[in-house]
Amino acid sequence: MEGFITFIREQGVIGLAVGFILGGAVSKLVASLVEDIINPIIGLIFGSSSGLAAMSIGVVNLGAFVAVLIDFIIIAAVVYYIFKGLGLDKLDVKKEG
Repeated sequence: MEGFITFIREQGVIGLAVGFILGGAVSKLVASLVEDIINPIIGLIFGSSSGLAAMSIGVVNLGAFVAVLIDFIIIAAVVYYIFKGLGLDKLDVKKEG
């Protein structure tokens, strides 16, 4: 049991678990932001009453892809700025041995 606790402390498993849970929450928040706020605004700009999901070029429906791309960009930016802002990039030190 002592080896297991040492492993959890040395490998940062608790921080990883917290990050995983927060990542899920941020993902849901950003998905709602894109779906409920950004998509309708983009839909109004392009003249679609059903939002970004209806945007298409010919038979290719690009709206859903663009929405997921916006999700990704926002989540990546949030994670990057939180990571840099909290100075977490300086905490990752290789274990010698």
